[in-house]
Amino acid sequence: MGKTCTDLFAGIDCTVIGNADEEVGGIAYRSDRVQPGDAFFCIVGLTADGHSFAQDAIDRGAKVLVVERKVYLADATDVTEVVVADTRKAMAAASANFYDHPSKDFALVGITGTNGKTTTTYLVEHIAHVAGKRTGVIGTVGVRIGGEQEKTAHTTPESPDLQKLLARMRDERCGVVAMEVSSHALDLERTWGTTFAVTAFSNLTQDHLDYHHTFEAYFEAKARLFGKDYPARRVICIDDKWGRELLRRCATNEDSIVTTGFDAAAQIHPVDVRYAPTHTEVELDVRGSRHRFRYPLVGKFNVENVMCAFGIGLQLGIPADVIVEALEEAPQIPGRLERVSAPCDGGIAVFVDYAHTPDALEKALSSIMALTRGRTVCVFGCGGDRDASKRSIMGKAALAADYAVVTSDNPRHEDPLAIIDDIVGGMGSGEGRFAVEPDRRAAIALALEWAGPDDSVLIAGKGHEDYQLVGDEVLSFDDRTVAAEEMHRLFGGLLDEKDAE
Repeated sequence: MGKTCTDLFAGIDCTVIGNADEEVGGIAYRSDRVQPGDAFFCIVGLTADGHSFAQDAIDRGAKVLVVERKVYLADATDVTEVVVADTRKAMAAASANFYDHPSKDFALVGITGTNGKTTTTYLVEHIAHVAGKRTGVIGTVGVRIGGEQEKTAHTTPESPDLQKLLARMRDERCGVVAMEVSSHALDLERTWGTTFAVTAFSNLTQDHLDYHHTFEAYFEAKARLFGKDYPARRVICIDDKWGRELLRRCATNEDSIVTTGFDAAAQIHPVDVRYAPTHTEVELDVRGSRHRFRYPLVGKFNVENVMCAFGIGLQLGIPADVIVEALEEAPQIPGRLERVSAPCDGGIAVFVDYAHTPDALEKALSSIMALTRGRTVCVFGCGGDRDASKRSIMGKAALAADYAVVTSDNPRHEDPLAIIDDIVGGMGSGEGRFAVEPDRRAAIALALEWAGPDDSVLIAGKGHEDYQLVGDEVLSFDDRTVAAEEMHRLFGGLLDEKDAE
């Protein structure tokens, strides 16, 4: 596959210096991954400027440089330069051109918000599958095409990787693809040039303020998915002020909107909810029609996710009875209030959840406490090189449990003990109700030892992850596997790989 510069930059405001008929064989944004014949986009990043790597890209065979300013290099005489105002935006649009706009060939669902994106994408995938569609998923847990799982580096891939992936899904005849759309991706133009059939908003709570700095900037990044640059049918949870503001904007634009929420004003809202340790029974008012059903997910926040998925299904044109049929057999979402099984558990219920924001931790604990006859223990930490302002708030949120164990999460390049100190700074009122154990395995063991029959243990923060990031090392560590091993050590029984699934 190849495109001339003229075809690659069709519709993009640019100045071509050199041969407009130069054929481009691929798109690169890292010089060390350039292949001969590629176009290299000089991205102005947060820590590095891609213009500084132009020579390396040429040395590796780049025939086209895409720049925000002309690069004067002795070896660039035979290289075509394309000058654009914004290389990130141009790269996204050019990537869509390169792969012939694959998102136009199926129904792409974009889901954003702080919490609930992963669960909702999996629910939408299942609903579409039951409706007879071949499906795809892109998000935090990875990529799924027709049910086959792959790993990815980002929640929302960089634009060339995203368009290549969407092209694969088109070629494999996916009819519906559900994608998590992060605020970073929107701000960094990764989805620019992508066509969405439906966009959905879950909620907005504190996260990523190290990048966005203010709640308002964080919201505006996510709100881009609901603006005129991304025309689509909308699903909006109106339980917080951010959702209500999105509703106002989309109504002004005369978008097709389905609202969801516990608020009775929402078009999809619960009339009755009954929680159980293994399932939830709900009666939903869906645009005036009542639907009572039971699904195998637990907790109040999963009611929110189910309503969002229901709304998306309707916006995709799937009948309500098919949506209900699908939700009644909803899959377990990896690392989302996932129950850890072991042959002998000492009467303790152990859950692993990805909750890594204060709001997500509060909701996970609230859900588990509502299902637990005894006490609740929480094991948690905070990631390094990320929003430090939420750490003390996480500490305070964890005190909703009867006992908490503060430990290391993914410290990355920070001192784990310094991160823990930040967390403990918010736990001043909980003296005697928490312990500090930096070693995550030892922390999980400590929580299990403290708990007794009819108690629950929540291991929060890493969810589906099977690694721990310490400095530049990627260590093998899966909370589900470790918890099963520690339960085996404490309570005995035969343990095999399935016990940790």
